[in-house]
Amino acid sequence: MRLLHTMLRVGNLERSIEFYTQMLGMKLLRRSDNEAYQYTLAFVGYGEEKDTTVLELTYNWDRDSYQQGEAFGHIAIGVTDIYNLCEELQRKGADVYRKPGPVKGGSTLIAFVRDPDGYAIELIQE
Repeated sequence: MRLLHTMLRVGNLERSIEFYTQMLGMKLLRRSDNEAYQYTLAFVGYGEEKDTTVLELTYNWDRDSYQQGEAFGHIAIGVTDIYNLCEELQRKGADVYRKPGPVKGGSTLIAFVRDPDGYAIELIQE
């Protein structure tokens, strides 16, 4: 068994695809429209679905925002240069709301950024 994907509902699919591909360096792997049920799925990731876990971005045509609830925490992404990445993300207009630095009570370097729908993404220095 392996983890296949995580699904996030998004309010603007093009904006979300741009964030994950242009700002976080993922690839758009596939996209499909369902006319009958009025939704579009876009799968993004750092590798092919057969080899890696990916994100499924679900866009319901009749919605442009969602309540996030308090149960969801964050997505975590390992990065090679957390300081430069966060500077680049900020230059591109991303909300880096927790600047790079050690995790409280430890030495692992982390930062947090929000995607266009407000989902938290933890960046962890590898």
